[in-house]
Amino acid sequence: MRLFTGIAIPDETRSLVEAWVHPLREDFPQLRWSSPEQWHVTLQFLGETNEAHYTCIVEQMREVSASAAKIELSDPGFFDRAGVFLIAVRPTSSLLTLHDRTAERLRVCGFEPEARAYNPHITLARRKGRSESPDFVKLQKRMRGQLVFESLTFAAKEFLLYQSTTGPAGARYEVRERFPLM
Repeated sequence: MRLFTGIAIPDETRSLVEAWVHPLREDFPQLRWSSPEQWHVTLQFLGETNEAHYTCIVEQMREVSASAAKIELSDPGFFDRAGVFLIAVRPTSSLLTLHDRTAERLRVCGFEPEARAYNPHITLARRKGRSESPDFVKLQKRMRGQLVFESLTFAAKEFLLYQSTTGPAGARYEVRERFPLM
């Protein structure tokens, strides 16, 4: 099973982002748009795991002690090489604390933290395939310099363990466990 930990986007925030994204979906139909119900902020990507790892992960995540994480949506952006269109999430101190504490607990299960810096975001769309996408290039030009969510924030009162299943239409995420924050 393919797992990751993350923070779900509350309905009110998701509705606001969805209203902003809707016209972009229509203008750039050749991109693979993420379903709003699947939007989240990843904390730790764990990859393929087995049942023994799953049990350890759940036990360790239950031991994470952290305050509610302040989530602040920022500007639209791109991971060019990966072909991802996203909404950046500011790395607030409470979000970074939660990220670091989950990473530390996961070491017990044999997971090493990623070497690259944590870059929180919400994935909105991906280009199809690995080659250049005219829609992706046009979207990048349209988004250049746009400020969208200057003060859109929410408090994450829990984080989740998701299972990711890939298929022809993209990844589907299922919540496997919920872990409360103080």
